[in-house]
Amino acid sequence: MENEERKGIIYTALAYTLWGLLPLYWKFVQHVSADEILANRIFWSFWFMLVLLIVTKQFSHFKKEALSLFKRPKLFAALVAASVLISINWFVYIWAVNSEQMVEASLGYYINPLVSVLLGVFILKEVLSKAQIVSFILALIGVLILTISYGEFPWIAFALAFSFGLYGLVKKVLRVNAAVGLTLETLTIMPIALIYLAYLQQADLLSLFHVSIGTDLLLFGAGAVTAVPLLLFANGAQRIPLFMVGFLQYIAPTLTLILGVFLYGEPFSLIDLISFVFIWLSLTVFTLSRVRISRRVKMQKQ
Repeated sequence: MENEERKGIIYTALAYTLWGLLPLYWKFVQHVSADEILANRIFWSFWFMLVLLIVTKQFSHFKKEALSLFKRPKLFAALVAASVLISINWFVYIWAVNSEQMVEASLGYYINPLVSVLLGVFILKEVLSKAQIVSFILALIGVLILTISYGEFPWIAFALAFSFGLYGLVKKVLRVNAAVGLTLETLTIMPIALIYLAYLQQADLLSLFHVSIGTDLLLFGAGAVTAVPLLLFANGAQRIPLFMVGFLQYIAPTLTLILGVFLYGEPFSLIDLISFVFIWLSLTVFTLSRVRISRRVKMQKQ
């Protein structure tokens, strides 16, 4: 049991580490427009996942799930919604990274867990605990400080947080494993990505096959860098308690924040620090409350 949990921690931590370092990859293709990077990411992710499912002998399961979803209008609508939401999330993130907005992008993934709880309250009618209310107030103060100091709403952060939060909500309806789910989602949106790539080719704006072999390989590799951390996460998260996943998920935005400030020299003022301190305090209260609840549930089961 301890060995399984150790594996779970390693896989999950590695997944979040790769997600946190992903900006390094997108920076290598920043000479390509964010919309073309997204189209390539969707297109090559599908083919990478399809080959992986064949190699791991999960293709029959994928085929069965696909036929089932396409025959059930509500589930198919949920699949389309998931595909659109994750595409929006990917686009905003790629655009933010290559527009020197990594600090705000990291903020989006810091507040994502709180947004997910908020969606649970309004959509699933879940009830907030006192600790969760306190964490929301602290996060709200942090966001208000940023908004007032910037003179504008941090829309990148909220676009990332809400698109991923809604994506997680929709995934609750679909209930398919990570590999099959990603393949279905990219299959659903892939025809649009392919049409867009064809349009860019027709307009003589396509970078793929027109810049360098290095660029082509990086765009092909977008499928692998999308799929590998997701598969690591799927294998790791099922081996460890949910509260531990909650702790580990802050690895990704922390690495992104560090890269943005120290490697790419994005501005991080005293006001930014103060607002992030409020958000970090909020997450500390939120995570500790989840640990307490998890331990209480575990004791009740014993």
